[in-house]
Amino acid sequence: MAKQQSEKPEYILEMRNISKEFPGVKALDNVNLNIRPGTVHSLMGENGAGKSTLMKCLFGIYKQDSGEIHLEGKKVYFSNPAEALNNHVSMVHQELNQVLYRSVMENVWLGRYPMKGLFVDHEKMYQDTQKIFEELEIDVDPRAKTGSLSVSQKQMIEIAKAVSYDSKIIVMDEPTSSLTEKEVQHLFNIIEKLIKRNTSIIYISHKMEEILKISHEVTVMRDGKYIDTKDAHSLTTDMIIKMMVGRELTNRYPEREVKPGKILMQVEGLSTQFPAFKDVSFTVRQGEVLGIAGLVGSKRTELLETLFGIRSKKEGKITLNAREIDNSSPFNAIRNGFALMTEERRTDGIYEELSVGFNLTISNLISYQNKNRLLNGSLMQKDSKKMIDAMNIKTLSEKTIIGNLSGGNQQKVILGRWLLTNPDVLLLDEPTRGIDVGAKYEIYQLINELAAQGKSIIIVSSEMPELLGICDQILVMSNGRQAAILDTAKTSQEEIMTCSAKYM
Repeated sequence: MAKQQSEKPEYILEMRNISKEFPGVKALDNVNLNIRPGTVHSLMGENGAGKSTLMKCLFGIYKQDSGEIHLEGKKVYFSNPAEALNNHVSMVHQELNQVLYRSVMENVWLGRYPMKGLFVDHEKMYQDTQKIFEELEIDVDPRAKTGSLSVSQKQMIEIAKAVSYDSKIIVMDEPTSSLTEKEVQHLFNIIEKLIKRNTSIIYISHKMEEILKISHEVTVMRDGKYIDTKDAHSLTTDMIIKMMVGRELTNRYPEREVKPGKILMQVEGLSTQFPAFKDVSFTVRQGEVLGIAGLVGSKRTELLETLFGIRSKKEGKITLNAREIDNSSPFNAIRNGFALMTEERRTDGIYEELSVGFNLTISNLISYQNKNRLLNGSLMQKDSKKMIDAMNIKTLSEKTIIGNLSGGNQQKVILGRWLLTNPDVLLLDEPTRGIDVGAKYEIYQLINELAAQGKSIIIVSSEMPELLGICDQILVMSNGRQAAILDTAKTSQEEIMTCSAKYM
């Protein structure tokens, strides 16, 4: 009997027959997940497969309708994230929720500041933060304002925060979606250190190459159901895709048959009012897809924001259909036929607590007004339903709260919103970030269809294979300067990387 008590359980975490239902949607249907100590266990599936919902049940954000959770052999139930954290289970969310106007160290120790009597011990907080940063090789000043950091730095701060709880299990939801290749390798080094400390990592990602590189085991979900768990070393990319989508997916990128037409837009000597980028020039033809590549900090997003009027230009001009235009504000840009899908969909892309229909029609309200400036509700509903069908958005109806949709379906709603404005130039900032391989293919097909209609599309992406797979040309930015414009058919990832580092 004593021998049995001394034996450690095979799994540090067991989630048994977990089910969760939302109004009209069965998000989880008797799902099982078993995690071994000191391993990386990847959780894969298309958007809407139930991965994030399962992890939210573990972390105490949702309450499962049925099923049990066992941690180190003991049955547990966390009614909120604080209880999960106190039991050394932490989660790094894909959508970061940080107090941007407070310091980095305050965000790390939020809700548990070290005290000296009645006052916060800022020196101890600094030293404790610095110690974790040194261990994880994170080069960020603990006293810096969180809002001043890049998205990738904020991601690292969240990982450091998870480590600060002395976590036995860390859930990482799309942790590399905003990281460069160098930063991804840094993250993998951190994960390797955590594994040596016997920490278990539950890793959610759509990037097949990453999964196969760092995982010990892989569990695949589909439509809220458990499909299978396999040893990572026995899997290939094609095998994972087949398990995820339930069918063969022979091509990652649809073939493009569109031949670009006449020049639609020309940008000459564009520079921003503030020192972000300078002297950018390029042309985009009707039906052309122009990619923008570059490392974090290269000012790719700033370029899109300037084209859309979010940032003021200092010099240069933008010509559309041989006519100079003034995109001095987003309102003017929309009137001139521009649309922008932002990188951070939850922060500045969606109205999370409002309906899918509202989110689809909000940018096109003028077209729904009658002569008395009243909105035509039936027409808005008709357009919403049409776009839901056209974009294959998985939702019960246009009245569903958009925050209840998966990330990929939220992305489709944002794209559908802008298509309702009938733009000539579509600006897409990381349009497939955090989206599964099946949904990515659908987005790529939509891009091809829009190009076939004669629209010009400009895409910022951190994934070079994606740029090479869907673009006609690639503009490479390096430290705020234009490094090159490359013909996709004649270039390579190596050349893009070389150009990206040109002015570093």
